[in-house]
Amino acid sequence: MIKMIALDLGGVIITMDNDEPVRRFKELGIKDVEHMLDPYVQSGLFGDLEQGKISEEQFRKELSRYAGKELTWEECQYGWKGYVKEVPQYNLDAMLKLRNMGFRVVLASNTNGFMQAWADSEEFSPDGHPISYYCDAMYRSHEMHEMKPSDRFFRYMLTREKMIPSDVLFVDDSARNCASASQLGMHTFCPYNGADWVSTLLDMVDKNKV
Repeated sequence: MIKMIALDLGGVIITMDNDEPVRRFKELGIKDVEHMLDPYVQSGLFGDLEQGKISEEQFRKELSRYAGKELTWEECQYGWKGYVKEVPQYNLDAMLKLRNMGFRVVLASNTNGFMQAWADSEEFSPDGHPISYYCDAMYRSHEMHEMKPSDRFFRYMLTREKMIPSDVLFVDDSARNCASASQLGMHTFCPYNGADWVSTLLDMVDKNKV
């Protein structure tokens, strides 16, 4: 029986633009950035940031070295926020509805402090709320020092929530992340980036199809 719904941020809660961050970081002077950015799991310097191996300040300094000029924290955030294409209010309303239906709703995201600063602010949603307004808890890679699709990410979340895998529905636009969660016994739903997943998900939980 589903008791908790774990939602990815990029590609599920928010619609992502995978080209804009490449353009922005190139604008900042990172010429080969396309080799380090990925819609689902970052690598190199960007991956180290999202896994919590380095701090935002260490990232800023190293990115400045790549760019050959001093970059500010705000410029680094500007690059990362290129991923944000849209924050559909109906997705956020669905999260609140699910909570009102009795489900525990948590965030399960590969992310970093630059994106977190935006998501934790009133600038996050169209109606002026931080992401915490819509979630019961948040599991973010850079704070956990684990990244999806590692099973350690999911085991950490399950342990903290005191949930067995079959009690959880994991929603992510990455088939690889969903496969990892499924192998642990979680139910999964894999909508594509920008899809209107709300009606399908509500139908799934309402009719006990998961």
